[in-house]
Amino acid sequence: MTTADLLGKLLQVVMALVIFAAIVGLLIFFIDKAPKRGRDYWQLLGFLAPALLFVAVGLVYPAIRTSILAFQDSSGDWTWDNFIWALTQPAAIRTLLNTIVWVLLVPTFATAVGLAYAVFIDRSRGERYYKVVLFMPIAISFVGASVIWKFVYEYRSGEREQIGLLNAIVVAFGGEPVQWLQTDPINTILLIVVMIWVQTGFAMIVLSAAIKGIPTEQLEAAQLDGTNGWQRFTNVTLPGIQGALVVVLTAISIASLKVFDIVRTMTAGNFDTSVIANEMYTQAFRASEIGRGSALALILFVLVLPIVIYNVNVLRKQREIR
Repeated sequence: MTTADLLGKLLQVVMALVIFAAIVGLLIFFIDKAPKRGRDYWQLLGFLAPALLFVAVGLVYPAIRTSILAFQDSSGDWTWDNFIWALTQPAAIRTLLNTIVWVLLVPTFATAVGLAYAVFIDRSRGERYYKVVLFMPIAISFVGASVIWKFVYEYRSGEREQIGLLNAIVVAFGGEPVQWLQTDPINTILLIVVMIWVQTGFAMIVLSAAIKGIPTEQLEAAQLDGTNGWQRFTNVTLPGIQGALVVVLTAISIASLKVFDIVRTMTAGNFDTSVIANEMYTQAFRASEIGRGSALALILFVLVLPIVIYNVNVLRKQREIR
C-alpha cells in the first residue's frame, strides 16, 4: 500500500469519527430536555466544528474556487470568454442540448415505467419476486451497466459473427449490422436507455411504497362509487403519491443532469454524445482548459438549482396542508 493510499484511509477514518462526533453531539443536545444555557450551545458547536470544517474545506471552498476560475482565462485575467464559448460554440451547444434531452427523457420514462410496474404488481402473488427483477439493475454501478450494454450494442464488421444482441437480431431478420454507438442521434438515445434501465428500479421501489401508504378505505369508496380502474388511478392513487412522485422525478433529474460514467465508458463523449459533466472533465483534465471546465460546472449547478428549489417548495406546501 502506497503512502497516498494510507493517507486516504486515514482521512476516511478521521471523517467518520468527525461525523460520529457531530451526530452524538446533536443527539445529546436535543434529547436533553433541560433548559439550554450559553455553555450548552458552545458544547454543541464544539461537536459540530470538525464536521463544519470538513464541509467548508471539501465543499464550500471548492465551490467558490470553481466559480472564480470560471471567470478567468489561462493567464488569470477576468473574462467572459469561457461562458461565451460554452454558449456559442457548436460542440458546446450540442453538449447542452444532449444534457437537456437526458433530463427530459430519463426521468419521464424511468418514472412512468416504474409507476406502471408498481401499480400492476401491487398486492399480486409473487410481488416480492417481481420487484427483485426490476430492482436488480440499481445494484449495478453505472460503469458496470455501461459495460453490459456496450456488449448489447457491439458491432463487428464484415462477415464476422455478431456478438452484440442488437446487431444479432438485426442480422437474424436479414438486415445489415449497425455501428449503434457511432450513429448520431440514435447513439444518444441508446445511452439514455442504459440510464432508464438503472433508474426504473429506484422509481418502482419508492412509488410502490407510496402506493401501499394510500388508505384502503379511499380505494374501496371509489370502487363503490362505480369508478373503473383508470379513474381510481387518476383520482385516488396519483394524488396520494404526489410527494413520492416529486421526490423520484427530482432525484432522477439531478442524476441525469450530472451523468458522467455512462457516457465516458461507452463513447467517451465522441460521436456527438457528450454531456455537460463529461465535457467538464474533458476540458479541465484532458484539454487543460480549467476555465472552460469551471464554466461548465457552474452552468451545471445553475441547471440543478431550479429543480432543487421546486422540490423544496412542493414539500413545504405539502407540510402546510398537513
